[in-house]
Amino acid sequence: MATIPPFEHDKKHDVHAPASTYYTTGDNARQRTRTHTRSHLGLQTNSNNLEGTRRRRASHDDKNKARRFLIDVEETQRKILEQEDTDGDFQITINDLGPKTMSLGTADSGGYRKIDIRGTYMLSNLLQELALANDYGRKHIVLDEARLNENPVDRLSRMIRFNFWDGLTRRIDPDSLEVICPDPKNRSSNKNPRIYVPYDDKEAYNFYKQASEVRKHLNLEVEYLPEKITAEYTKSINDRPGLLTLAMRKTKDDQGNDTYVGEPFVVPGGRFNEMYGWDSYFSALGLLEDGRIELVRSMVENFAYQIKHYGKILNANRSYYLSRSQPPFLTDMTLKVYERLHPQDEIENKAWLRRVFKSAIKEYWEVWMSEPRLDKKTMLSRYRPDGSGIPPETEASHFVHVIEPFARKHNISVDEFNEKYNDGIIKEPELDEYFLHDRAVRESGHDTTYRFEKICANLATIDLNSLLYKYEMDIADAIVDYLDDDLEDFDGVKQNAEDWLERAKQRRERIDKYLWNEKESLYFDYDTIKEEQITYESVTAFWALWAGCASDHQAQELVKHSLSKFEVMGGLVSGTEESRGVTSLERPNRQWDFPFGWAPHQMLTWVGLDKYGMKDTAARLAYRWLFTITKGFVDFNGVVPEKFDVVSYSHKVEVEYGNVGTDFKCVPREGFGWMNASYQVGLSYLTTQMRRALGACTLPDLLFEKAMIREHRMLGLTPEEEEVAMLRRRTSTMAARAITRNGSISAAVTRISLSDGPSNTPTF
Repeated sequence: MATIPPFEHDKKHDVHAPASTYYTTGDNARQRTRTHTRSHLGLQTNSNNLEGTRRRRASHDDKNKARRFLIDVEETQRKILEQEDTDGDFQITINDLGPKTMSLGTADSGGYRKIDIRGTYMLSNLLQELALANDYGRKHIVLDEARLNENPVDRLSRMIRFNFWDGLTRRIDPDSLEVICPDPKNRSSNKNPRIYVPYDDKEAYNFYKQASEVRKHLNLEVEYLPEKITAEYTKSINDRPGLLTLAMRKTKDDQGNDTYVGEPFVVPGGRFNEMYGWDSYFSALGLLEDGRIELVRSMVENFAYQIKHYGKILNANRSYYLSRSQPPFLTDMTLKVYERLHPQDEIENKAWLRRVFKSAIKEYWEVWMSEPRLDKKTMLSRYRPDGSGIPPETEASHFVHVIEPFARKHNISVDEFNEKYNDGIIKEPELDEYFLHDRAVRESGHDTTYRFEKICANLATIDLNSLLYKYEMDIADAIVDYLDDDLEDFDGVKQNAEDWLERAKQRRERIDKYLWNEKESLYFDYDTIKEEQITYESVTAFWALWAGCASDHQAQELVKHSLSKFEVMGGLVSGTEESRGVTSLERPNRQWDFPFGWAPHQMLTWVGLDKYGMKDTAARLAYRWLFTITKGFVDFNGVVPEKFDVVSYSHKVEVEYGNVGTDFKCVPREGFGWMNASYQVGLSYLTTQMRRALGACTLPDLLFEKAMIREHRMLGLTPEEEEVAMLRRRTSTMAARAITRNGSISAAVTRISLSDGPSNTPTF
């Protein structure tokens, strides 16, 4: 009788191919139905034993070959969840208390010979691969062991490049309306999907009206916005929130007729299902690292559309964000795209650059250099958007602690007070002031932090003014370097590089005067009402290096005396513990304060340090951050969250908004936009040795111990300053160990072998 031959290894087989390729080609290209004969099963009949006896089988496995497994997808998924997912969250993590081992049959033995898969990392990868195979309708698969013990750095980078970006990409057109219209932040009683169209974009209005008629099941409502969009109008439609249109481009449908498609964009992830301002810039850095130039170009087009039709780059393209912007990065984002465009299309590329920079100039003058955002005395800019009432996009309970005293004062419920206050029936100037600053915090992107509590709208911040300095320098450089001294604004006024350089020079002088503190070797925000610096120590001081507005002396002083205040085990912390102050039930943690770290702060600091010749320091900080991400990815089923507690390098945080990107079943689909980007960008700063150490989850201080001693000596740190820096990191290490100790797992540190062979198995 015929026997089943061992699987032949395809020399062209890529064991690390994207799931879309791996589970649709080669041995996984089709479902295999096997007829197992009695001979194949090793059963032999005789006159004395009709049932047969099992014969001992010789192994078909070649010890020198990479191992592959025959897997029943549904049954294996059921078993692994039943056995290993002890907390029932459809993930396999270091917190699960299963045996952390599972036997799989090898492909070369026809599934007869069993090999144990051990450890959280390999088992969670198995769970992920089963979910991906199921996506492509595979019932049975041949799975390479190399996909289970893959170097975590390579695996995460691959998932970002081939899976996460696609999972986060959206566009506004008929085929995508069911995905993009739902808004989990909509707490109004009217849940119908709704699209608002600028008053002068008739093509978009007709396009979406037609889409609503074709897809009647959506109950899509399409409405024009007024020509003048005021804060009062924005508040008036809070009970009818909707999506704001973005740019479209003309194309041909399958029948050759003219039609439109929406320009694509990347959303942050989770409940943030729209195009955000500064999130998009940081996601773009990772997209460009992965070669997604056209996608980033489309995102730039969407920003230009927003400036043209809404007057600003929006906080995000939902109706309740119409009055708010976010930190401005358009010029840098545009130049990064332009520098990657094909040089053969120089004429078209320059025309595109001129058009977008016209939009940036409009935004510069009408948003950031106009009142109320511009402080006329210092001539520095502030986050100070228009608006009134309570922000509708927050959770229902978010402002209860603020509203309750006023509700008691009027002897009514919180809900009734909210309604009457928003309608203007109840006047409370103190509450008006509170929400003025709250809107400013949200425009800053740093919502929320004690740095800005009840003061944000009055502050000329180092971050915003560094960004505007960069705008001024970018426009000047583009005029000279790319546009042949040929750039006009939308009014036809010729733009001169000398004028923009002078604006940058004046802003730098004002930053030095109002924001730099020589004694503290740090930039501080400036209160334009009290006319004094505030003393909150923020890592955004390093944005001045990214923008290039710090002198060499200031850069050296920042690194020598202030970097150690923010550098902890897992990267850069948003602010110092001293500045945050004591937390309690009445004064809880804020997510943009100590001990939390965020991707934007890390990336801008790396670039800034590199710009001032401190690439080794940038690489060290990048390694710390990537270690935190990699550690979470290895220990927690591939999680890539919005933020981290970088003191304890944990994604399990207790703050006002939780942690987006952690709620998934079996396999992560999106990660989080700027976290994905920071990983791809951060890898470009690592040496080969550092990348190898990262793959083995080598603790940062173990890797950099000698290098940091050399750096401290080079900077001339005193023994006391060295001791303070060392103590801060030691405290961070102890906190990290404490948070992973749960009484049943003796060590929650995953160690991964650097070898490429079959024995590359995590142990605990």
